[in-house]
Parts: sequence; C-alpha cells; structure tokens
Amino acid sequence: MEWYRFIVFGKVQGVFYRKSVSQALMKKQFKGYIQNLSDGTVEVVAEVFDEDLDTFISILKEGSLLSSVDDINYEIINDVEFNTDGFEIRY
Repeated sequence: MEWYRFIVFGKVQGVFYRKSVSQALMKKQFKGYIQNLSDGTVEVVAEVFDEDLDTFISILKEGSLLSSVDDINYEIINDVEFNTDGFEIRY
C-alpha cells in the first residue's frame, strides 16, 4: 500500500469530473481526496494497494460523461498526513 499523487490532464474541470470520480472511488473504498488545481488540471491523492492501481487509474480515465482525460501523471508520495475513512472532494 502506497500513497499516490495523480495529476489528471484534459477537460476535467466544470464537467462533474470530481463528483463522478469521488463517487466511484468511495464505492471501491479508497481513501484520499480530489481537487481542482489553478492550471486546469485535477489533483488526486489516494492510498492505493499495488494490486488496485490499474483499477484506480481506470476510474480516473473514465471520469464523467462530459469529461475527457488526455493524460495522467502520478508519483508515490511518502509525506502524506491525511486521516480519513473515505474519499472527499476538496474545494
């Protein structure tokens, strides 16, 4: 299990992307958060088990009906201090 930081590029703001993704991730019981960034991308920070990484990325790629994901960059982060029992949208 690792904490990851994902940056999602494409048409991902103003298209219900955060809501759709957060609901899908909550159903799968992931922990973390999703938020818009000022450059038009979306940041997702989450706790992901290695065997669930492909599923997690698939959810990010699917997004919402109106969204279009062009690319996803991610890295493992070790300095996360985030306590939650679920997945949240940050504003």
